[in-house]
Amino acid sequence: METEKKFLRKEMLGRLKELNKPEHEQRSYEIACKLYQHPLWLQAKTIGITVSNQPEADTWQIIKQAWDEGKKVAVPKCIPKTKEMVFRRLECFTDLESVYYGLWEPIEAVTEEVPGGEIDTVIVPGLAYMKNGYRLGFGGGYYDRFLEGYKGNKVSLAFAFQVINSLPVEEHDRPVEMIITDEQVWKTSDA
Repeated sequence: METEKKFLRKEMLGRLKELNKPEHEQRSYEIACKLYQHPLWLQAKTIGITVSNQPEADTWQIIKQAWDEGKKVAVPKCIPKTKEMVFRRLECFTDLESVYYGLWEPIEAVTEEVPGGEIDTVIVPGLAYMKNGYRLGFGGGYYDRFLEGYKGNKVSLAFAFQVINSLPVEEHDRPVEMIITDEQVWKTSDA
């Protein structure tokens, strides 16, 4: 199963890297526009969101939009020792640092922790998704561990080609309720 996951990760990363800048920007914008119209966004006072790295769908513009709408933005901080993550409030991009796998994370000294129970909607990253909401993450299992006790809304943002017919699902995997792509919105069967 791990071999299959590794192969899928490599294949999807390859496809993502093929997107040129204009196409990446346009598709990311179309995803963001669909998100802003959705009740899971509109009703949320606090959004949990990862700061994207190329070639993922861009979340920087989504964070700016959340600030413009007066929403609280919480971004994850990984704790490699325990393989857990906590969310911390982000109020400006200069409060970010790159420490772990090149991810942009909140600087602990200048940000405050946001308990999971205060986050209305979490935007869950991944590399590939099935229409039933199961996803292939980047391999650390951080989100699955966080989602185990999380009671709020779970949404993923993806380019349409990232939604595939099958991928290996393990017992600890947690599905999202909705996948928003540049082409359509998938409400998953588990929702």
